[in-house]
Formats: sequence, structure tokens, C-alpha cells
Amino acid sequence: MSGVLSTLPKEYGYVLLVGSSSVFVMGWLAHQVSKARKKFDVQYPIMYSDDKPMFNCVQRAHQNAVENQSLFLFNLLVSGLEYPKLAAGLGGVYVLSRISYARGYYTGDPEKRLHGMYGLVGSLGLMVMAVVVGVKHSGCIDSIKGLVGTS
Repeated sequence: MSGVLSTLPKEYGYVLLVGSSSVFVMGWLAHQVSKARKKFDVQYPIMYSDDKPMFNCVQRAHQNAVENQSLFLFNLLVSGLEYPKLAAGLGGVYVLSRISYARGYYTGDPEKRLHGMYGLVGSLGLMVMAVVVGVKHSGCIDSIKGLVGTS
């Protein structure tokens, strides 16, 4: 292997697999919305229904995942550069939580979406790790050490 990919950690493949699995989950969520549109007769371009709250629950579960996907992928891919196994593990937790979140929402009781709240562990963990990677690679630590006279 040559080029940029050869500079990645050997275990980075796990990170890529988790990222790919999130794409499949997004597809599943989108399919659920398509099925709900047919079941509840909610036509495009209507985003939410005024009189079909069950459709809204399905749509909202998908929309929430869409709103968070780019943040998740950024934090996953960046944190995986330094901590690929931990990033993949936390990412896997997050991806599974999207399914729990949606299935809870699909009951029609929006409070049951909280069954997927364990995904915050994965999401926040990845966010912190991405910041750590950024700080390590920015030279900030070396600059601070230079200012205080330590090496």
C-alpha cells in the first residue's frame, strides 16, 4: 500500500468500518420514513404532518440522525487518526444508539427515544478525542511549554 493511506494507523480500518455502518443505518432510517409516508399518506414535500403524529415520530428520528451525522463522522475520522480502536468502539456505541433512539421514537411516545441516550457516551467521547488530536497536532502544547520554560 502506498500514498496517504499507508500513513494511517493499521487499525484505522475499524474506524472506516464503523463509519460505513453509520451510512447503512442512515439508509435504514430513510427507508423507515419512506414506509411511513406510504402508511400514513404523507406526500412530498410535506416534512411533518399536522394530524399524523406517528409519522412525525418516524420522520423526526431520521431527521435527528441527519442533523448529527456530519459531526459524528468528523469526530470519528479525526479521533481515529490517533486512537483508532477506541474511536471505533465509541463510534460503534453511537451507531447502535441511533437504532435504539429510532425504535424508541417509533413507539409514538417521544420520551422512549431516550432509550438511545447511551449514544452520548460515544458522541462526547469522540468529540473530546478529536479535540485532543487537534491540540496534539497544532503545536499548542509545545508553544505553552516554551512560554513557561519547560521542555
